[in-house]
Amino acid sequence: MGRKKLKRKPEPKRRMRWPRWTGISGSTLRDWLPIVGALLIPLLIFYGTARITGQQGKLENDRAEAEQDLAEQRAQDEALQAYLNQMSSLLLEKELFNAELGSDVSTLARARTLTVLERLDRSRKEVVFQFLMEAGLVQRMAGREPIISLGGADLSDTNLSLHDLRGVNWGRIDLSGASLWGTNLSDANLSTADLSGATVRGILIGADLSNANLRSATLGGNLSNANLSGVDLRGAKLRDPDLSGADLRFADLSSADFSGVDLSGANLSSADLSSADLRDTNLSGATLDGNLSNANLSGADLNGADLRDAVLIDANLSDARVSKEQLD
Repeated sequence: MGRKKLKRKPEPKRRMRWPRWTGISGSTLRDWLPIVGALLIPLLIFYGTARITGQQGKLENDRAEAEQDLAEQRAQDEALQAYLNQMSSLLLEKELFNAELGSDVSTLARARTLTVLERLDRSRKEVVFQFLMEAGLVQRMAGREPIISLGGADLSDTNLSLHDLRGVNWGRIDLSGASLWGTNLSDANLSTADLSGATVRGILIGADLSNANLRSATLGGNLSNANLSGVDLRGAKLRDPDLSGADLRFADLSSADFSGVDLSGANLSSADLSSADLRDTNLSGATLDGNLSNANLSGADLNGADLRDAVLIDANLSDARVSKEQLD
């Protein structure tokens, strides 16, 4: 007799095992697919709508910012043009060019100049300065004092390079971050000016920079016999300047880079040179009128510096890097 074939029992449908307390323990995955799909559709629609709305909002913000920037540029152009028109009127109708410093027309021109410089951006400030220079209003000419004093003006971040700025009265001016490369500032008055972070490299023979703020500035060029007394040069970078015979009394030169600088005959009395880099600096002949007495040189690097005939009376040399041969 043939063997009876064993019939396999059909496999039961796989069902998701849910906890009994849910009351849905008998439902299969296939049963739930339509429900899950129905729930996902509104979620996807919500996400897509939110994304589109966000993009539209960003576009509207960008458009608003562009319109605001355009309006600001237009306002600055109008302010600049109005200033040039007013100054032209003062020159032609009020004979501003023949006015004296402090006169009514000079005071009016100065007030308008200071006001417009506070409103304008960098490029338009440069236009105003170029106009004033070409009109001969801010520099000493033919023995006559400047008609308009720039003291207190805001010329921060402007490019004033390659200008002949001799005889300009810059007292208390804001030149922070400005570029003064290749300028001629001989005998210029920059006392108490803010030149922090500025690049000053040119001819500054005999310039008055007393009590100026040159913190973190880049300074170079010919500064021989310049007045730098009380100046703030903390962290400044000096690029091959000639400071021979310069007056640096009571100046704060801490952490400044003076490596390779010519300081022969300079007056550094009571100056703070703590932690300054004075490697290979020429300090020869710094005596009496140009001495280092009472100077703070603690932590300064004097390796290779020329100290011949230098007077170091009561100078603070604690932790300074200097050889016995140099001091001898």
